[in-house]
Amino acid sequence: MYATPIRPLAWLQAFGFVVSRDKIYSVRAPTTGNHDELAILIGTFNEMLAQIQERDTAVQKAHDELERRVEERTTQLAASNQELEAFSYSLSHDLRAPLRHIGGFSKLLEEEYGGQLDAAAHGYLQRIRNGARNMGQLVDDLLRLGQLGRQALVCRPTDLNSVLQSALQDVQLECEGRQIEWRLGNLPVVECDPGLIKQVFTNLLSNAVKYTRCRELAVIEIGQVTADGPLVLFIRDNGAGFNQKYADKLFGVFQRLHRTEDFEGTGVGLASVQRIVRKHGGQIRGEGEIEKGATFSFSLSATPVPTTPNASAAFG
Repeated sequence: MYATPIRPLAWLQAFGFVVSRDKIYSVRAPTTGNHDELAILIGTFNEMLAQIQERDTAVQKAHDELERRVEERTTQLAASNQELEAFSYSLSHDLRAPLRHIGGFSKLLEEEYGGQLDAAAHGYLQRIRNGARNMGQLVDDLLRLGQLGRQALVCRPTDLNSVLQSALQDVQLECEGRQIEWRLGNLPVVECDPGLIKQVFTNLLSNAVKYTRCRELAVIEIGQVTADGPLVLFIRDNGAGFNQKYADKLFGVFQRLHRTEDFEGTGVGLASVQRIVRKHGGQIRGEGEIEKGATFSFSLSATPVPTTPNASAAFG
């Protein structure tokens, strides 16, 4: 009684094996024309093939659409990069020349005709020269910020104590005539790009020096947080601080929480610092309180390498 369906079942099994092997879901198993259990099984099998074919068609359509969008975005990105290159060229050439002319001619005017000018005129010339100098600094900062996005990391084991000492040397000119207590903790050796991390230290140290200008004794501390997880470094000062309510604006380009009349700056330095830290897989945050100082903490994804402890030092 059960001998008849054995051959169709064997054929259906072989048909299913071929479909599974070749991943061809557009084919259908021929029906028997009967209304028995075998016919129901074949019908169910064909429905399954139809659903798989419909799913694959939708997946392929989505894949093609994604590839089309990626190609469009790639084209747009290439165009944006060309515009950025043109903008960078304009900044470095077309803007710098007029700024040099403004600074140079205002200096000549003061040197050659200074005796004929009153105090107000001298003040105006000084403002012109300061404005040209500040604009030149802004151009340089913007160019460096743009270059960071295209600059590849060159990582190697780096003693952060040496990087810190080099950064401290860079800010020594800003410390002249100041009484600053440096509290330097021992920092680890990590895998990082030493040139870029030095820029992070230099920018943050320069900020700490600038914003402690109002203190008779400035205290600036550099160290690391010893805890599980990514390495966290910090730079803390007892300077002017800032309103924590606006901390989210600290790392935006041109965002400043203090008046230019009180503290000079272009509003680009912290944006550059954030970009460098993120390129290293880390994050940076700022905490402060008005007239009670600020702390900038940044993490690095690199795992510290044990090294010989160095004693804390007073610098400068």
